[in-house]
Amino acid sequence: MKYSSIEICAGAGGQAIGLEEAGFEHLALVEIEPLACQTLKANRPQWNVIEGDIKKFSALNFKCIDLLAGGVPCPPFSVAGKQLGQFDERDLFPEALRIARECDPKAILLENVRGLLDGKFKEYREKILAELFELGYQCDWRLVNSSDYGVSQLRPRAILVALKIKYFKYFSWPSKYDTPPMTVGELLYNEMGSLGWENVDQWKKQANGIAPTLVGGSKKHGGADLGPTRAKKAWANLGINGMGLAEQPPMNGFMSMPKLTLKMTALVQGFPTEWKFIGRKTPVYRQIGNAFPPPVAKEIGVSITNAFKNHEREANKKKRFKSQIT
Repeated sequence: MKYSSIEICAGAGGQAIGLEEAGFEHLALVEIEPLACQTLKANRPQWNVIEGDIKKFSALNFKCIDLLAGGVPCPPFSVAGKQLGQFDERDLFPEALRIARECDPKAILLENVRGLLDGKFKEYREKILAELFELGYQCDWRLVNSSDYGVSQLRPRAILVALKIKYFKYFSWPSKYDTPPMTVGELLYNEMGSLGWENVDQWKKQANGIAPTLVGGSKKHGGADLGPTRAKKAWANLGINGMGLAEQPPMNGFMSMPKLTLKMTALVQGFPTEWKFIGRKTPVYRQIGNAFPPPVAKEIGVSITNAFKNHEREANKKKRFKSQIT
């Protein structure tokens, strides 16, 4: 059974891929960046990709869908920025709430950086929850580490799940995987050695942990490197030069610390190997680094569909019981 969804701030499709695998059919994906829209269309020509500002998007034509999902912009809450929260013009939570009022979904899934859960934003979070309660939702906000669901980086995210009250009692957060994710060395071994680099086995032994969180940057700040000084040091401990990205994997005779390629960063983020990205190096890396890892989106999406299914089963049981006693 397919469940209907619309996604706002869809980016390059990380969340959309995971939700598709969880059983959702996307009726619309709204994204403002032209290259990200091209990426979505190149990989899923059948998707209804709407290029534009969500402030100008109306969801009135999508009444009573199953899910409203999105990864609203993180700079207002990121510790790497000024953390202006609701006073940052890039804060799109009010637009997400407006769209929820318009389409009245059974469930809402919104993803953001862990900074949103800081104490300074408690009042703002409570305001959002209060508005959702007025719309008939019960909610839970949780810090989710992507590494708990097979992704080879920690990548903690603030995840808001809201369901109509009749569904929420059937919702439970996905269980963490029993086994740890692959190390960076295990994950990237084949790609790092694809051009015959003779030191790949030695490198794999050093790259024996998971990655720090990929940082995609913004148009104003951040190029195609692996983040601030602390992140670069963590990458160096894994045998990775975080000062930029390489055009291709290392070849025989390469004696320095290798850089990641775009393909490698996509693997670290949990994208399927066949997913294509449109654009030059920096905008593609921004698409990858700002994405919601597909495996995490899938697990949360499955938990939401399970809530729908369990509610339906319970409702059918009650119907059968009533029919039997009458």
